[in-house]
Amino acid sequence: MKLVGFIYFLAVLPLFSNTRAADPKSDRQNDSFRSRFYRLNSTSADRPYVERAVHSVGNVWITVSNQGQFGIGPTGVSLDPVTGMETPSCMFPANSQVEHLYVGGFWIGAVVGRDTLVSIGIDDYYDVLEFWPDPLPTGEITRKSITTSSPFYSEDARAELDVIATYTDTVTNSQFVSIDNIDGRPHVPLNIEITERSHSWSYEYAEDFILFDYSIKNIGRKSLEKVYMAIYIDGDVHHKNKTGAAGWTDDNCGFRRYYPAPGRCDFTDTINVAYIMDNDGDPDEESGEFYQESAKSLAGVRVIRTPSDSLEYSFNWWATDYGSATNDFGPRQAQTASDPFRDMNGVMGTPLGDRNKYYIMRHREFDYDQLFAGKDHTAEGWLPRPPNSVDIADGYDARYLLSFGPFDIYPGEILPVSFAWVCAENIHVNPGDFEDYYQYLSPETYYGLLDFEDLAANSNWASWIYDNPGVDTDNDGDSGAYRVCVYDSLIITDDSVVYTGADTIWYKGDGIPDFKGAAPPPPPELWLISPYPIGDTLRSMIYPAISEFNDGLLTIRWYGYRSENTRDIFSNQYDFEGYRVWYSLSDRPDDFVLLASYDRPDYNKYIYNSSKNEWELLDPPFDNDSLESLYGTGFSPEDHSRDNPLYWRDSAFYFVAQDWNQSDLSDTLGIYKVYPDEPPPTSLNHDTARVYYPEQLTEFGYFKYYMYEFRLRRLLPSQKYYLAVTAFDYGSPGHGLKSLETKPTQNMIAEYAQNSVEEVARRGLNVVVYPNPYRADANYREIGFEGRGQETLSEERIRAIHFANLPAQCKIRIFSLDGDLVREIDHNREPGDPRAMHDQWDLITRNTQAVVSGIYYYSVESTQGNQVGKLVIIM
Repeated sequence: MKLVGFIYFLAVLPLFSNTRAADPKSDRQNDSFRSRFYRLNSTSADRPYVERAVHSVGNVWITVSNQGQFGIGPTGVSLDPVTGMETPSCMFPANSQVEHLYVGGFWIGAVVGRDTLVSIGIDDYYDVLEFWPDPLPTGEITRKSITTSSPFYSEDARAELDVIATYTDTVTNSQFVSIDNIDGRPHVPLNIEITERSHSWSYEYAEDFILFDYSIKNIGRKSLEKVYMAIYIDGDVHHKNKTGAAGWTDDNCGFRRYYPAPGRCDFTDTINVAYIMDNDGDPDEESGEFYQESAKSLAGVRVIRTPSDSLEYSFNWWATDYGSATNDFGPRQAQTASDPFRDMNGVMGTPLGDRNKYYIMRHREFDYDQLFAGKDHTAEGWLPRPPNSVDIADGYDARYLLSFGPFDIYPGEILPVSFAWVCAENIHVNPGDFEDYYQYLSPETYYGLLDFEDLAANSNWASWIYDNPGVDTDNDGDSGAYRVCVYDSLIITDDSVVYTGADTIWYKGDGIPDFKGAAPPPPPELWLISPYPIGDTLRSMIYPAISEFNDGLLTIRWYGYRSENTRDIFSNQYDFEGYRVWYSLSDRPDDFVLLASYDRPDYNKYIYNSSKNEWELLDPPFDNDSLESLYGTGFSPEDHSRDNPLYWRDSAFYFVAQDWNQSDLSDTLGIYKVYPDEPPPTSLNHDTARVYYPEQLTEFGYFKYYMYEFRLRRLLPSQKYYLAVTAFDYGSPGHGLKSLETKPTQNMIAEYAQNSVEEVARRGLNVVVYPNPYRADANYREIGFEGRGQETLSEERIRAIHFANLPAQCKIRIFSLDGDLVREIDHNREPGDPRAMHDQWDLITRNTQAVVSGIYYYSVESTQGNQVGKLVIIM
């Protein structure tokens, strides 16, 4: 049974009356309004189990449900069942309090026999909810993750967080599904089952979007013909402190088809994003500058997979007016002989009822952007603008629908649909642009000042993760589509040209979903080795400076074969750059501290693009050998900074070290090679090496060349240390991808810096007691010596004196100067226990009283001998 407050159960109450009221959004925080939709309910065998989940691993924090909806909508804020935090609708950037969505939903319509049916997740009046999950247990949301440290880790996960929900449109109970008063009938289902998978990542290139993947199954007995699907978005872009006219009623929506591709050649990317943004970015009213409550970003939808490549698309937006049918507007094309005008129940915008919704989805209309609504478009075949067109054009509470079809779904057939919810930062560049340049009759100037570069990059990455460009997933010989960018050539004759500089740029995959993103190199295999490996001779050779006992030493060793020999999924190159060593006193990712790093010596080459008047990074880093082969023996990239570029032929370059070029692997105070003189393997195949080159392998079959170590010194024997080695790459400059690094939690190990049981037994009893003297005023908690993981306990409950280098079984006694027994501790551990050589006294007497200041004796009694010493305690 799940706890109340972490998972909740929702059931729909009787829904809205048919009377149009004031905009429900104007009272979105009102409990009485929300209660018209939902109420808490106990589990029931016949009730749909409605649940929410939150994507918060990346930069987009969005709430999804198992009802064909995303965003919180009219249900209002609730609690994330995993974290217990309030659910965001769509907050971007993460934790910015800037929302981008009221509610979004999936629509699907079809012709069934002679009837036109549409099933939806939500619409403008928020009273139609036609997708419902099953009761428990099948209706429950499932979470999965590729992150091994996640509680949702699964081998078949696609992303750092997958949310899987299944729902159908088959519920007809009037308690859950309202009557369609426009068409005058109860809900008639299409009989479809939808499995929705949404995916999010924390990688920098993928953190600004969520991928949605739908499997749509016909579970009825009739064929669904002329099927159209759509994504409905009621987007609101505003800081949570802003409401009404200052918040969600000043937005603009539109559709961006193209954007110039990055790189040396003047290619154009097709990004196809329907979006909504704030009209001016909300600068501060007093200063006129952007500030922490500004909404400079946008959010939108890009469809990236449909059941057919030859579908028809529609983009429609409208401004719903709940009080006036005259002011309810959306662009509409003028009628023609083949396309007569449809009166949608007296309004120009909001499609109410199944038939009007289906008409909008299948009409093949692409509306002009809302920003252009104040212009006269009749010459282009559109109906005249409404009286309130100027008010709509400069910002309004608008929503949009992105539709596609048609196709048929036969009984039992499953069709796939995928789209990306894409966010982008800094669309608004200058805070005064809207006030200074916007004119409703000529909005082109203001539109040209908006910056869609981040939107284009994020849209492309969403498409590339869904279907990796240049990757033949099904091995049929088709790897997708590419462009050849020629940036240097020689004319040999009038009919002959030799290309001396060209890049092949894959921009499209093979059409088979991959759902794989660029990732850092795999983390190395990592383990701890004993501070005294084997035998006195080897011990003195490897650790000559170590004293008789461990002295707080931990040595970690790792094997980097996979890290250094795994190709990047996008560039198809070996992009390994280096390793970093991390440690922490807890297993929390944010607590890890960098100790040392190694990276290969190489340099990024920035090329001047005269047409754009900017420096560009397009190529992978170059090592010194490559640079000398290009520019001559003895060439030094460090001589050519941005202030002193290299002019070569008709180009200009400058060089910057990739990472720190910390490449010395001989210093044993840093990262070092276990076998420093070992050359690279003759063959990378382990089986081949075992037969023909066994001298290149360790006794355990590892290539010696890829063996590394790092030593941590002067550690506390009583403290558990979490150690990790990460691998990182140099990114993918051609794709605008920065360096990626594995997380320390992927291969972390935990250990105490103590001698082994065997070493204690061999060396004899030599117990170390600390801190001695113990001072209550020494602020041990503040400096991290006491109380880690015990933050809820008082100072008196975290005090401790530690005993290290203990035998696995012994008895510790503490006496007063008068010989009275103060405390007795039975230390009895298995030899393999990491704490077999350690125990502690909590400064509590055997009479459960706090100890007082004074001098005390301690004794340790064991089969290996006895030891007596003094303790000083200052309280």
